[in-house]
Amino acid sequence: MVNLKDLSPEELEHFVVSLGERPYRARQIGAWIYKRRVYSFDEMTDLPKRFRETLKSFAFISSIRPVQELVSRDGTRKYLFKLSDGNRIESVLIPDEGRLTLCVSSQVGCSLGCTFCLTGRVGKIRDLKPSEILDQFLEVEHLISSRITNVVFMGMGEPLDNLENVVRALKVLTHPSFIGLSPKKVTVSTSGLVPRIRELGERISVNLSISLNAPRDDLRSKIMPVNRRFPIKELIEEARKFPLPNRKVLTFEYVLIRDVNDSDRDARELGELLKGVRCKVNLIPFNEASPLPYRTPSEERVLAFQRTLVSYGLNVRIRKNRGRDILGACGQLAAGYGFRESKLNRAV
Repeated sequence: MVNLKDLSPEELEHFVVSLGERPYRARQIGAWIYKRRVYSFDEMTDLPKRFRETLKSFAFISSIRPVQELVSRDGTRKYLFKLSDGNRIESVLIPDEGRLTLCVSSQVGCSLGCTFCLTGRVGKIRDLKPSEILDQFLEVEHLISSRITNVVFMGMGEPLDNLENVVRALKVLTHPSFIGLSPKKVTVSTSGLVPRIRELGERISVNLSISLNAPRDDLRSKIMPVNRRFPIKELIEEARKFPLPNRKVLTFEYVLIRDVNDSDRDARELGELLKGVRCKVNLIPFNEASPLPYRTPSEERVLAFQRTLVSYGLNVRIRKNRGRDILGACGQLAAGYGFRESKLNRAV
């Protein structure tokens, strides 16, 4: 049995043709599932009855339900989903200035071991299927009875470590006959899997956000082990080539950690590194959470770091840390899992 939500629009078309139907039936099915949110083939009344019966024999349409919803004082909502195999993931809904942004997970856990992130302490358990990525969007939108305007792949997991399934989900999210979000409203974040950045850009048009967090290799390798495989120079060179949607720029995320990567020297080196790159910089004051060994910089230190970067001609904003009180902010998602011990998670 084929889960239709695991298929990209092209794959759904091929599946429909394999059942003896015309390709346009795929668009009809996609509209029923993703626009009308119908999960029973019997309700897809513009499909021939014979075809509906065939679909029942060869396909199904999955769904997941949140088992917990937490609401922050700032209005952020965190959803805990239990998957069919008992594993758990989290999604975060962030209301802000007329936008509703959903932060979705792409994996159960994460293998990259960034030392400032709770998901990295969990370790990677498995990749999410396309259906499990899409169901986060569909179920949250159903619960809030409002249209989600933006989607960011910044939840649990490294999206480019699950590239095939993430691309399938992206194609559904941005296809006009399916969910139909503008590519300008969808952002994929990566810790820096350089070859996968190139492949993502070749396969679909979306925004790219790079979790940078250090201006030089020795420091970045300590807090982000992925840098040992793909150092900063390679990462920046590849990022420059990424084909962005019209009038969009690269985003570099920089988590500011007290006495680790927040010095005047770090700011100057970051300014030199990004000089001439078509980008903006999001500064994210570190979100404290046990057992992570770091602390948040003072507001004065964050503002000083921002001023230095601005002096290099960079567009720099300080991201509001939303959902801290429900462990829903950047780096705080763990879905209730315990943490593995690793020397990588000791303070630098």
